[in-house]
Amino acid sequence: MLKLGASKIMKRHIYRVVTRGPEGDYRIRDYMSEEEIRHRHIQIGTDDCSTDMSLRGRPVFKGLIGPMLESGGVVRYESPDVFEQMTKEWSEPKRKRRMRTQKPVIVEFQKQSEFQN
Repeated sequence: MLKLGASKIMKRHIYRVVTRGPEGDYRIRDYMSEEEIRHRHIQIGTDDCSTDMSLRGRPVFKGLIGPMLESGGVVRYESPDVFEQMTKEWSEPKRKRRMRTQKPVIVEFQKQSEFQN
């Protein structure tokens, strides 16, 4: 019988950092382990208030917003300017596409002189 506390089976996560380049393009860097990302960024704490339980205990880094869970086991961090831009894009209402339901009606007008006859 396997005890839950004795052996933790940890799901592998990819740690993704999204920043903005000098021309305004997105720069995405993936790290394959927590150790790898710690070498490049300064850890200032651990997440203890995320509503997603799988993110609790993940590192919090200086100058980055996160952790956020992305699909496929990716833990995402963003620079503040990327976070602000992505939040604005996400919160804007989607523009509805207008579709024509009927063919347009073409009305022809006769010259006034033709009406008098």
